[in-house]
Amino acid sequence: MSTTQASQDENWERDTLRRLAFATLNEQRRARRWRIFFIFLFFLYLFATFAAVLKPEWLGAEAEEGGNKHTALIEIQGVIAANTEASADNIVTSLRKAFKNENTAGIILRINSPGGSPVQAGYINDEILRLREKYKDISVYAVVTDMCASGGYYIAAAADKIYADKASVVGSIGVLMDGFGFVGAIEKLGIERRLLTAGENKGFLDPFSPVKAEDQAHIQSLLTNIHEQFIDVVKQGREKSLKAAGKLKLLDNPKLFSGLLWTGEQALELGLVDGLASSSYVAREIIKAEKIKDFTLKPDYLERLAERFGVTMARTLSQEVKGSVTLQ
Repeated sequence: MSTTQASQDENWERDTLRRLAFATLNEQRRARRWRIFFIFLFFLYLFATFAAVLKPEWLGAEAEEGGNKHTALIEIQGVIAANTEASADNIVTSLRKAFKNENTAGIILRINSPGGSPVQAGYINDEILRLREKYKDISVYAVVTDMCASGGYYIAAAADKIYADKASVVGSIGVLMDGFGFVGAIEKLGIERRLLTAGENKGFLDPFSPVKAEDQAHIQSLLTNIHEQFIDVVKQGREKSLKAAGKLKLLDNPKLFSGLLWTGEQALELGLVDGLASSSYVAREIIKAEKIKDFTLKPDYLERLAERFGVTMARTLSQEVKGSVTLQ
């Protein structure tokens, strides 16, 4: 091989290596630009979501500066229980903010709930009554959407008046406790039940043991007592409104407290609601403050973002952002 040919081969190899190196570098630059672009889009979306969550509060602040009266709205959605959106902590916090706001002309509790914990519902009922007594010039109206049953009605009974749609489902003023018994099943399978307790009644109502008459009677007395409390709350809450309408005798109807459900139209005839109306109607025609401001306690905006994208997507984006920052 001549010196010239060897030199040409060497130059060709260097040129090839140089091109590969530049191609790799360009590819890395291109990948980095796209990574930066997607990171920018992510933060832009994050900012837009953050702004959307806070926008109602900003608008509310501007309205308050102008001294405009509004109707305060509090949503009671889903099962009423601790650690849910309709927990006593969330609803009570929203109620206090709504009552304290100097531009609140009236409050609407928009209820769509099948019920839940009597304790949580009782906390909310008590707080509504306390705040109504403290802020006598602010009235509270319960507006039923799809359903206001059991614990939902327990809360509604604390309002000045209750409204529903003609097709709403209202009622279920009762108390229940349910479960399963597996005594026959374990006998067929040849399973021996071993239940050890300290305290003769500690294992009462065990689903794998036969029901004792005295245990059943004790639970029944407990349920009856809670039911009586529920009835008292409803009668006390509805008394003033029905008395003013000349319908106080409707509360003597034992069917009201039997656990049955009725439509909004039927509930009106039975005295469980005062009229058929929507939230906008109540705000416009009864409270006389058409502007509605939502005081419902919302989940943290990051939690809402995580719910929308899913935990997996949030983790992936987080790792991508961290990786990009580290590379730079």
